[in-house]
Amino acid sequence: MEIKEQAFSLNLCRAWGGPVGCADFRTTADDFIVVELLQWPFSDDGDHIYLKIRKRNQNTRRVAENLAQIFGVALQDIGYCGLKDRRAVTTQWFSIRHSELPLGLQAGSQLLAQCEVLRVTRHRRKLRRGMHSGNAFDIHLRNFEGDMELAEQRLITIGGQGVPNYFGEQRFGIDGGNLLAADRLLSQSSSRKSRDPKWGLYVSAARAHLFNSVLSARIGQGIWATAVGGETVPSGPLWGRGRSSAGKELAELEARVLAPHAVWCHGLEHCGLQQERRDLIVVPSTMSWQWQQRDLHLAFTLPPGAFATAVLRELLVTNVPADSAML
Repeated sequence: MEIKEQAFSLNLCRAWGGPVGCADFRTTADDFIVVELLQWPFSDDGDHIYLKIRKRNQNTRRVAENLAQIFGVALQDIGYCGLKDRRAVTTQWFSIRHSELPLGLQAGSQLLAQCEVLRVTRHRRKLRRGMHSGNAFDIHLRNFEGDMELAEQRLITIGGQGVPNYFGEQRFGIDGGNLLAADRLLSQSSSRKSRDPKWGLYVSAARAHLFNSVLSARIGQGIWATAVGGETVPSGPLWGRGRSSAGKELAELEARVLAPHAVWCHGLEHCGLQQERRDLIVVPSTMSWQWQQRDLHLAFTLPPGAFATAVLRELLVTNVPADSAML
């Protein structure tokens, strides 16, 4: 099947102009450190064991699968708030519906290869997507080539006004492969009946691509940070069943952008998903940076569902090793 280059294009508009330079990113796992933030109290009892795990070069799904084997439970009994990149040092929580801890499991345990347990507790409900309050990022960009003064100005703009809240390219798989799979899936007469184990991943990629397309179009028109047709906050569609909350003017704009994707929209409406909205703008909080000769250390916090790569693409072009993809 030939790739529909125009339909699946990942060449999205930038809000603040072209990149000010380039740098090496994720040369090692330590160049990308992510800490998941949970800011609600645990009950310290209940049906679910909670493990705070720091992992290196391990993706979330693989750890969840290994936890299911260790505890002897089904994969659906493992909960987590979101997927984290593989080539990174990431700290996140997992929940396991289980009555007893394995013998010797405690803080400091090496539960899996390159996975250290930092804390053990209990809670009364399973962890689910988006239950965290955000993610803190500590990023090391090496061998910057470009104008450092322009980079400083761009960083100030990003920290003050934010960036387009794009879904990162990780969501779409290597060379956009998840979008090709989504196209095959959503072109079926009843995509809900798919037994593909990656069904959810493909559907998520399709929704993300539609959202990115709308956001890119609004950047191109200079209205990505401007409320349109009665919006309270500029937002874009996460497609699904139900009436959109967008006003007439905005609904017409989105319909024009998504017209080439009518088959996808129809398929997503029959996948059991409800129509939702996602903010077009994300502003990094607690943002700071420091230069060490030609290396840039960058730190910031983003809300759930926002991508650090969306911040970086407004600054520079990253040179990433071929084996550093997420998932």
